[in-house]
Amino acid sequence: MDEIEKGFEKLKEKIDTLAELQEKGKSLSEKIRTNDVKLLERMAKSAEPVVKTIGLNILKKGKQDTKGELYDPQYYTEKMIILGKTDPAPCRPDNPAVQVVDQFCVLSEEGSFFEVMYSFDGFLTDSYLHPITAQQIIDQYGYDVMFMLYSALHDYLKGEEELVAALEKVIGYVFVRKN
Repeated sequence: MDEIEKGFEKLKEKIDTLAELQEKGKSLSEKIRTNDVKLLERMAKSAEPVVKTIGLNILKKGKQDTKGELYDPQYYTEKMIILGKTDPAPCRPDNPAVQVVDQFCVLSEEGSFFEVMYSFDGFLTDSYLHPITAQQIIDQYGYDVMFMLYSALHDYLKGEEELVAALEKVIGYVFVRKN
């Protein structure tokens, strides 16, 4: 076999391997899709300690002055991370007369999913915390929520690994023993 034929055979092998990988990827993707709710629920449970550490206190209500600045803000006591945003519902479930201006999917530090629905009447920014299931999240927000949760977990872990490595270096430097 000359070099061109050897190269062609190698190329064919790579194409065959790629086709096999693509087929395996399709079957795994389908398996994930059929178990997406379970996966999202397990990810949320795994993220509880992370949310307690990196979560934010989300605005519950606040008054707005004439310059658009908030004052007298009140926050939810439980920390949360924002996982997605969607087009707002026409009205809030707790009061159909109140229009929703912003709507976010959040994960609480207890591993529960909620939608935070914000309303604004020209003076008061108010919110409603609406519980939501993993299935409803996937239906309404799509897989972006799963990706955002994965990214939060990944980034947190990476930051912790870097911190531990830095601490190991500092401890090694500070406690150097002379022979």
